[in-house]
Formats: sequence, structure tokens, C-alpha cells
Amino acid sequence: MQMKIKIKEKIDKITAYKTVSNRDKIDRLLELNADQYCNLGKDSYKYEREEAEVTSRYIYRCIRTIDYYLGSLLLKYREE
Repeated sequence: MQMKIKIKEKIDKITAYKTVSNRDKIDRLLELNADQYCNLGKDSYKYEREEAEVTSRYIYRCIRTIDYYLGSLLLKYREE
């Protein structure tokens, strides 16, 4: 639970940047997303995998606020 809060704070901080380009924001968000999945392994608990999925959807929604088309595509293919 504590990890989830820290990641969401990082996500919110990245999306709030004023001096960073939208492309860089998206790259940083996708890097956070990839990092959380790289930290999952065979021995991860079910709640950890579910937490990663919830956080991933949150990241994609934040991306959608920056670039609607890309964010919508990511969310759409996430569901399939």
C-alpha cells in the first residue's frame, strides 16, 4: 500500500511539470510503468500484480490527459 502511494505521488508530480515537454512527460510515465512490471516476478503475490495493473491504468489515464489519442489507445489495448 505504501509503495502504491509513492508511485502515484511520482506520477502526479511528473504530470504537473511545467518546464518539461509533453513527450518527456509521457516517456517518464511509461518508464515508471515498465519499471513496476520489471520488479514483478514469479514469486510476486497476487495483490502485487493487481496493484501494478491498477497503477498502470492510472498512468494511462494520466497520459490521456496529456495526449488524448495515445492514452485512449493504451487504455483500449490494456482491456483486451
